[in-house]
Amino acid sequence: MFLVGDIGNTETKICLLNNRYKKIKKITLNTQKLSIKYLTHKTLLIKKNFKNIEKLLFSSVVPDKYKVIKKFFKIKTKKNSFEIKELNLNKIINIKVNKKQIGSDRLANAISVFKKYKNYIIIDFGTATTFDVVKSNNYIGGVIAPGVQTSLNNLSSKASLIPNIKLKKIKKILGKNTNNSVISGFYWGYIGLINKIIFLIKRETKINFKIIVTGGLAHIFKNSFDYKINLNKDITLNGIIKLVRLLN
Repeated sequence: MFLVGDIGNTETKICLLNNRYKKIKKITLNTQKLSIKYLTHKTLLIKKNFKNIEKLLFSSVVPDKYKVIKKFFKIKTKKNSFEIKELNLNKIINIKVNKKQIGSDRLANAISVFKKYKNYIIIDFGTATTFDVVKSNNYIGGVIAPGVQTSLNNLSSKASLIPNIKLKKIKKILGKNTNNSVISGFYWGYIGLINKIIFLIKRETKINFKIIVTGGLAHIFKNSFDYKINLNKDITLNGIIKLVRLLN
């Protein structure tokens, strides 16, 4: 058995795999609550499998929380965990940028999709909105913009007359009240930002790409762009699973 995990700023996904790399159980955790006590309670459903786990591999953008998880599973499984940037990924994908400055989640996203003669842009609606560009089996670069929910929360915290607002799809551009005006600005504003960045990436590279969106708010935007978009909520986790399979 194998254990893989994606430790994001908001959510942590942990997945137990059988020896054929098929998902047996997936657990979603609150990253900020991660502690030995919290993990003990939340992993009760896979506790009986701990002794059968052979390898543990994680993607993490929260180093302190990864240390907690690594310590917890070392105690429970007697095995060391590894973070994907600790591995020699050049055997899998050619990284054409500074690997030290790319988030592990973005590398996992790229590994998840790469195929010979296939080109992808992966847009991740996370704490930041990231664009990762994969040409065949080459990671050639990316773009980082402010996260949608991060920006929305920041606006609410800084402007006393703007309440906490939940973003949703909206048809009209002109809002008749504060809530709808803010929702319109963020919804249509991010559509404009993403359409423009995709256009500029295509113009600079002179390549046509398949476009994949992922992350918490991806479903809200999916059918609103100028381009055909594919939604894949588990692309990061699937990249880690693919990496386990390729390196085993």
